[in-house]
Amino acid sequence: MWFRRDLRLADLPALHAAAADGARVVPLFVVDPAFAGSGAPRRAYMAETLQALDDSMDGALVYRLGDPTVTVPALAAEVGAHAVYVTRDYGPYGRRRDAAVAAALRTIDANLVGVGSAYAVAPGGVVKGDGTPYAVFTPFSKAWRAHGWAEPLGVPDVDWLGASSIPCDGPPSRPALEMVWPLAGEAAAHDQWEQFLPEAHRYRDLRDLPGVDGTTRLSAALRWGAVHPRQLLADLVPGPGHDTLTSELAWRDFYADVLFHRPDTGWQNLNERMNAMEVDTGPDATERFRRWTEGRTGYPIVDAGMRQLLATGWMHNRVRMLVASFLVKDLHLPWQWGARHFMRHLVDGDLASNSHGWQWAAGTGTDAAPYFRVFNPITQAHRFDPDGDYVRRWLPELSGIGGGAVHEPGLLRPADYPAPMVDHAAERDEALHRYRQVTAGSR
Repeated sequence: MWFRRDLRLADLPALHAAAADGARVVPLFVVDPAFAGSGAPRRAYMAETLQALDDSMDGALVYRLGDPTVTVPALAAEVGAHAVYVTRDYGPYGRRRDAAVAAALRTIDANLVGVGSAYAVAPGGVVKGDGTPYAVFTPFSKAWRAHGWAEPLGVPDVDWLGASSIPCDGPPSRPALEMVWPLAGEAAAHDQWEQFLPEAHRYRDLRDLPGVDGTTRLSAALRWGAVHPRQLLADLVPGPGHDTLTSELAWRDFYADVLFHRPDTGWQNLNERMNAMEVDTGPDATERFRRWTEGRTGYPIVDAGMRQLLATGWMHNRVRMLVASFLVKDLHLPWQWGARHFMRHLVDGDLASNSHGWQWAAGTGTDAAPYFRVFNPITQAHRFDPDGDYVRRWLPELSGIGGGAVHEPGLLRPADYPAPMVDHAAERDEALHRYRQVTAGSR
């Protein structure tokens, strides 16, 4: 059983399949050199989740360091395994890697057996009547709900052949980071869910308020498979709060489906017409980007979000939309710059959700009403952080400004907080001008 983005024992169809015939199962995790390209917060969270997984199987997890196309067949040959079970990976890198590993295994008369996915409905599982994929979320979500999903599975009985009997390399290194985050691992994820579930009926009302604890905080656990979305969906019943949470899980599946059908959109515009959109580059653009990454734009709600990201490896979803809109529509910078910064710092960094979330903000992706939506960082702050609690938490230099006044750029501005780097109204007009240039040129 080769674990990847499924670091749990319950509701793991691939593990059930591996153990079905009663044969001994070698639990494997490959420390892939490709991980070096991941951000340190994500690697740290992965290492903690792996430790929890290893503890849950009494230290049986076998680590191998190196290229999976070499290490996986080598271990299979070493233990005489004729099958390597995995949860199917639908991402661009994962699909290439698994095809190469499958080919290598065939040379030793072994098979790579993919079972299940990291999603309620596997990418490609929801299509239109004519067999083509959905490009818009709302019809996708309706078909997704109609498709449905299986009930969660329990933990299978497994006869492990583990690290005490097989030579193995050490676990991945843990980057030295201080992250404000729930404990990692399967048990911690379920504890977090059990604490949240009694309040899930309020999710629709609270999820957009960054100053309150109104979200599940399970995005990283979902990213690494410490919990499966099917396990969460099994606890949800019809009602406004639960329906909204179900919809958020549908967005996760939708973006994975889009990336599955268009793997190039991990870093390129889904709407190719928007390739003609003018964006700023060069030294001045780079300096503006630096100020954005540091949380020094002069717009408190934007700066609070960027400081939260740097301090914790996470950012509230409403604020993610605000800071993304500011980067692409107030600073006119490429969305890919922001997406890469997020992937370097987010513990829940996921290519499909991250890149397509950024394209939603930039108006280059799946959204049916895209570029002319420009978030006003001041009015959004007053609406979703009315008392300024979120901003004051992450911007201590503004802690002395009372109430909603903290959201007004330049108002009672202390000496150590910067003036607004751009005028939002003017940059909104510029963003719309650039959009009109693209749409006029495409007629």
